[in-house]
Amino acid sequence: MCPGPRVQASDDAHHMTFYFGYENVELLFTGLVINTAGEMAGAFVAVFLLALLYEGLKISRESLLRKSQVSIRYNSMPVPGPNGTTLMETHKTVGQQMLSLPHVFQTFLHIIQVVVSYFLMLVFMTYNAYLCIAVAAGAGTGYFLFSWKKAVVVDITEHCH
Repeated sequence: MCPGPRVQASDDAHHMTFYFGYENVELLFTGLVINTAGEMAGAFVAVFLLALLYEGLKISRESLLRKSQVSIRYNSMPVPGPNGTTLMETHKTVGQQMLSLPHVFQTFLHIIQVVVSYFLMLVFMTYNAYLCIAVAAGAGTGYFLFSWKKAVVVDITEHCH
């Protein structure tokens, strides 16, 4: 049995492990290549701000949704509690009209949020540790700056994030 062809790593091979480096780092688009420490510093700042924008956009969309709510319904249902007791579980349903300006605006913001999130994922997939740190630091800073007033409701029955 003949072994398959040998594959040798070249300088332009994509990294499959985390690494610290700033030479020949391709970032999102062909031709957008980082080759100096200064370019990496600029890319770090840009990625940090993109992650910060993503967190701000998430919180802004939630805030806009709360302000533009058209109808709110509360549905209560009994659920079994400890020691044979019965508890009441209440769910809040929020609705708005499909063909309304707030919903169209939310849709547009959702598209931007999805595109930015995929850009951040692709930046992380470069495995460049500097850029991965920029994504994490930007997201953390954005959460710190924008989420401090957000009320968090935890649904213990929800298993998907």
